[in-house]
Amino acid sequence: MNKSLLHTPEGVRDIYGTEYEKKSEIEAKLHDNIRLFGYEDIQTPTFEFFDVFSKEIGTTPSRELYKFFDKDGNTLVLRPDFTPSIARCAAKYFCEENKPLRFCYAGNTFTNTSNLQGKLKECTQMGAELIGDGSVEADAEIVSLVIKSLLGTGLQRFQVSIGEVEYFKGLCEEAGLDEETEMDLRACISGKNYFAAQELLSERNVVEPYRSRLLKVADMFGNMCSLSEAKAMVNNSRSLAAIERLETLYEVLKAYGVAEYISFDLGMLSKYKYYTGVIFKAYTYGVGEAIVKGGRYDRLLHQFGKEAPAIGFCMIIDSIMEALARQKVTIPVKEPVTYLTYNRQNYTEILASATALRKSGRAVALVREE
Repeated sequence: MNKSLLHTPEGVRDIYGTEYEKKSEIEAKLHDNIRLFGYEDIQTPTFEFFDVFSKEIGTTPSRELYKFFDKDGNTLVLRPDFTPSIARCAAKYFCEENKPLRFCYAGNTFTNTSNLQGKLKECTQMGAELIGDGSVEADAEIVSLVIKSLLGTGLQRFQVSIGEVEYFKGLCEEAGLDEETEMDLRACISGKNYFAAQELLSERNVVEPYRSRLLKVADMFGNMCSLSEAKAMVNNSRSLAAIERLETLYEVLKAYGVAEYISFDLGMLSKYKYYTGVIFKAYTYGVGEAIVKGGRYDRLLHQFGKEAPAIGFCMIIDSIMEALARQKVTIPVKEPVTYLTYNRQNYTEILASATALRKSGRAVALVREE
């Protein structure tokens, strides 16, 4: 027997026993909270046509996709991200629907990256999408849903950091940046690489005061004071409207009673290019990466033939599990399996006992005596 076949490939892992039971419990808690907000379950395929995740859509880079071919020669990919799949599905089945759509999903995503740094290539996600509502109240519903769901798992110490893509785009427009420079700068600021951003702006001959303003975006995070500072720094209507939306959003989140979990980060810029407005990430101690990611994508459904604003989020279940373990949050599990041994003489009697216990909700396994 080839012993190497007993091991999993790099970036994936087996989950079993108590760990899997705890994971299922957390998924159930999260799902219950999402359903309380009126979201209905939806399931999309594990793989899609390549074009659903193409460069034009603005999703995961092609080099990070698991690609393969069907018998007709079509290029297919394992989904790296749920949002384009949900957008495609909504455009196909609800093209003429005008009332808001609320979807909830769960499943695994796959990212083919060699730079793992502790990340999994296959991870479990659960999330929600609100399609057809472009209001700030919809933004607040999604953000508060994230917070309520995380609290439902037992997490207490976490923060949801909120940014606004339009603020950065308005600033780039005001500075006269071309699309290539904007995208390169976005990558630098998103990675909090201040020196690379500084060098890029020098190379592209971006003049003052725009150079300093663009660099300052990387450091704009904190409370409402940071928004006031950001507003005073710009003169364009696009960026000002973005700040005003965040200010209104904060007021609605206060009405939800979740403002204590909120901070702002105008330097937050996602690698997904389809985000158009409010974006956010949730962080907690014990985990280096965000445990929740989301944002508004008002033009994504247009790519599939439906004109509708939308906002949503995904929760990375594996990271939430890690955070709960490191914060020593107890996850309730069912009673352990009861093992009853039997032989030929007492089999009928033991079987009757097992049947009675199973009717009462106990898990029972029969083991034959050697």
